[in-house]
Amino acid sequence: MSVDDTGSGAGAEGRVDPDAPDPGDDPLALRLEQLILGAERRYTPFQAARSAGVSMELASRFWRAMGFADIGQAKALTEADVLALRRLAGLVEAGLLSEAMAVQVARSTGQTTARLAEWQIDSFLEGLTEPPEPGMTRTEVTYPIIELLLPELEEFLVYVWRRQLAASAGRVVQNVDDAEMVDRRLAVAFADLVGFTRLTRRMEEEELGELVEAFETTAADLVAARGGRLIKTLGDEVLYVADDAATAADIALRLVETLSNDETMPELRVGMAFGTVTTRMGDVFGTTVNLASRLTSIAPRDAVLVDSAFAEELVRTGVAPASEAEAAEAAAAAEKEGETPPDYRFALQPMWQRSVRGLGMVEPWLLARRGETG
Repeated sequence: MSVDDTGSGAGAEGRVDPDAPDPGDDPLALRLEQLILGAERRYTPFQAARSAGVSMELASRFWRAMGFADIGQAKALTEADVLALRRLAGLVEAGLLSEAMAVQVARSTGQTTARLAEWQIDSFLEGLTEPPEPGMTRTEVTYPIIELLLPELEEFLVYVWRRQLAASAGRVVQNVDDAEMVDRRLAVAFADLVGFTRLTRRMEEEELGELVEAFETTAADLVAARGGRLIKTLGDEVLYVADDAATAADIALRLVETLSNDETMPELRVGMAFGTVTTRMGDVFGTTVNLASRLTSIAPRDAVLVDSAFAEELVRTGVAPASEAEAAEAAAAAEKEGETPPDYRFALQPMWQRSVRGLGMVEPWLLARRGETG
């Protein structure tokens, strides 16, 4: 709910009378808002900022970062809004966060929870295409659902957030040095549904939505279960990372195998790269990410392409031979010495070098499980 920074109230040209009711406000919608927020509207943005002891300029930056719409100086804020401002400003005053970092915290939280809120409301109402009783409005249907679910979902949200925070903090603690907290060596993978654009022209919207949801659910479950981290979903594409190449390789192959056995799903292609990645606000950036994306666009259907650095990492860690000839030599040497031969999990097949837009010549490798290459 970003605002103008003047702090002026009623009477200014183009401003909203802070005490005037919004003609679009539905009484039931206001009841629903009060149920969710736990308080009545009491403050204009200027009053909320003043009560929190925060400048109007900083309050506006926080609200805009959280993704709230401009409400001028309408009386639409509650005690919770004042408390949120006070807490963020307090973290800055205590030196725990810089002002820029506090704005980033507000922005990342706002963006994440905005999508979560939209998804939850859509999910709750998905099965309620017809009201339980004739004449009931959408708001009347929504109110009792949220009244029942709100306290449980709030507790669950905090639980999941704490779990994710603990996992993220653990990864940071295990890093060798502070530089790795921002720039780290990771395996980056894009998994892309083949021919998705054509599907959008042939399928009904509901059917297309179900396909995307099934793909995202399958990918998210596999990535989490096998030790990767899902960065984001883009409808027909998912981006994930892993701390090591072997984990990313296993996830990629399992994704291809799972979707190829599902007749309702299009074919999948995966591109992966290994190298230094910049992490910021839950996202990843850099040449390694760009390379993984480019490899995805040239990968064959139902196949996984990796860059040379990824292939070298698999060989270095002993989970793939540099070639089948090397694997045969290692097996023969182990047999001669009465030892167990190397247990390679993956096979690598070099592909033709090719020019990739913006990255020059790259040497892709086709990744498969041992015994699957021709």
